[in-house]
Amino acid sequence: MSPSRDTQMPLLIVILGTCDTKIAELLYLRSQIIDDTENASVLLVDVGRNPVSDPAISIFQDDLLKYNAHSTPPELSETPRSRFTETITDCATQYLQELQSKGRIHGVISLGGSSGTSLTSTVMRRALPFLMPKLIVSTVASGDTAPYVGETDITLMHSIVDIAGSNHILNGVLDNAAGSIVGMARAYQRRSTSPSTEEAGGKRKRIGVTMFGVTTPCVDSIRHHLTSTYGFEIYVFHATGHGGQAMERLISSNSLDAVIDLTTSEIADEIVGGVMSAGPHRLEAAAQAGIPQVISLGACDVVNFGPRQTLPAKFVEEGRKVYEHNASVRLIRTNVGECRRIGEFIAGKLREFCKMPELVEVVTPMGGL
Repeated sequence: MSPSRDTQMPLLIVILGTCDTKIAELLYLRSQIIDDTENASVLLVDVGRNPVSDPAISIFQDDLLKYNAHSTPPELSETPRSRFTETITDCATQYLQELQSKGRIHGVISLGGSSGTSLTSTVMRRALPFLMPKLIVSTVASGDTAPYVGETDITLMHSIVDIAGSNHILNGVLDNAAGSIVGMARAYQRRSTSPSTEEAGGKRKRIGVTMFGVTTPCVDSIRHHLTSTYGFEIYVFHATGHGGQAMERLISSNSLDAVIDLTTSEIADEIVGGVMSAGPHRLEAAAQAGIPQVISLGACDVVNFGPRQTLPAKFVEEGRKVYEHNASVRLIRTNVGECRRIGEFIAGKLREFCKMPELVEVVTPMGGL
């Protein structure tokens, strides 16, 4: 993009940070974002426990607390940590939702350790829609990131070293993070201000399809048929738990017009205790939305676990069939009782939540799964 066009389209990037513990690092990140693009505004929002006064802070703790729906304790810094976190998270969520609803922001970035990452990722998950750039520089970006990312598109960048002070490595990571959020925000801005792109996408029917490795050939055939014959836009969701949650969230936000829930294996994991459950509310969104849905039982004959050493001993003792999908995933065969409970789960959800039964079809493969 040419510099002249860059200056015509100002960006607004929000930094969420605990200024009482990370002010120097936040200010460095802020300066790098400003240096990386012309005509960009940066809002530094303080979500720290103890109020901080600095001219670079745009939204102070007192400003956020005006969004508190409940009475605020006289000294918030003296309240239990869990209550403070809940309060400031709710306030920051409402503040970002207000900004986002007005179309004023183009990206959100934060940095922190485990507590800061937990707080700011919760705000991002609650307040921001899919495709809005969300980036967190974190000391816990390597490992089990599910509690932070969930079903959303939050991007985590490992800080390598702790976010404490100034050094060559941390500054380099923050430089990269600044460039990343600016690039993502610029891409988001171009996309959101391009009527032709939005209108073209809006004219096509959006179909969600769930897939696993064993159902890939079937999904590929479905995808090819629906795109080549009808011109539908197909969204394939990997049934890993978060994939199903992402689909349910998109349905709830009216971002899907129909669903082919071919791969309902996340229900097996929920019932048996596998590691790829989408939670107890799977199948509810489409039924409540009253959109067309085809449901089948793809991959419901297996339950997902991690490496061999993580496989619960009871399954080995029962003599269950175990299949090594790869070095990180072991599958066990479901038994008769578990399959019965899977069927009851599906039937129960449809009976309880289905608004338009005439738009629902359940397909049972009679030749096996």
